Amino acid sequence: QVQLVESGGGLVQAGGSLKLSCATSGRTATSYTMAWFRQAPGKEREFVAAISRSDRTYYADSVKGRFTISRESATNAVYLQMNSLKPEDTAVYYCAAGSSGPTVVAGRYDYWGQGTQVTVSS
Repeated sequence: QVQLVESGGGLVQAGGSLKLSCATSGRTATSYTMAWFRQAPGKEREFVAAISRSDRTYYADSVKGRFTISRESATNAVYLQMNSLKPEDTAVYYCAAGSSGPTVVAGRYDYWGQGTQVTVSS
């Protein structure tokens, strides 16, 4: 079992930055593929980024070059650094953990956090 708790969301102007954190407890984050998804009102949950157990990273085309996913073993945490934010990045962001390899399919992840709201104003 693993528990995930996201933090770091908030309101930011377009062009600004935020760093989301995902604190993990239970089995260590390095035992899982970790990912970030987001869900905007009226839309399906979509893949944002993932980091494999070997620390390979994967990004959605919409965030490539702007967002960076990372993992810190010492604190057992996963982060999402978000730069050059756009209004279309507004969503609830979720941290997820899965036993399989990195995938954009939300259903392949076993554990989810409660989400943190990110709002980007124009």
